[in-house]
Amino acid sequence: MTKRTRMNVYFDPELLKQVEALSLRRKVSKSAIIEAAVASFLSGDTADRLGAAMSRRLDRLGRQIDGLDEDLAILGETLSLFIRFWLTITPPISEAGKESARAKGVERFEGFMQTLGRRLATGDRFLKELSRDVDSTGVSSLQEQVGVNGDQP
Repeated sequence: MTKRTRMNVYFDPELLKQVEALSLRRKVSKSAIIEAAVASFLSGDTADRLGAAMSRRLDRLGRQIDGLDEDLAILGETLSLFIRFWLTITPPISEAGKESARAKGVERFEGFMQTLGRRLATGDRFLKELSRDVDSTGVSSLQEQVGVNGDQP
């Protein structure tokens, strides 16, 4: 066992509360926390290690943002195509049929929200499904089913 030497030090009460809280969270002694902090402070390579860790984190965040940017672009295009398709095929509704159309719309929207809730709860995601649907030719089965080929209506 390594021999330890006792040392009495004084701390600001708030700093001591933080040390005590960390000690309880990590389930280590306050002495071990203070010893690690002093060793880190005295170490010459602390700034290098901190810089390397920060660089790794920033790189990871950059890759995540790139992925989110791509996902957002895909979702924007998906919504745009859907709106264009919907506006192209939806006929005008007569005054007599508007109430019936509203009721059917509410029913469909409730079904949509339930389906969305289930998909979110199970972890199914449209973009993951879309990437699975794309075959080796680059044409998704969804495009084939709907008849979308990228041409403007």
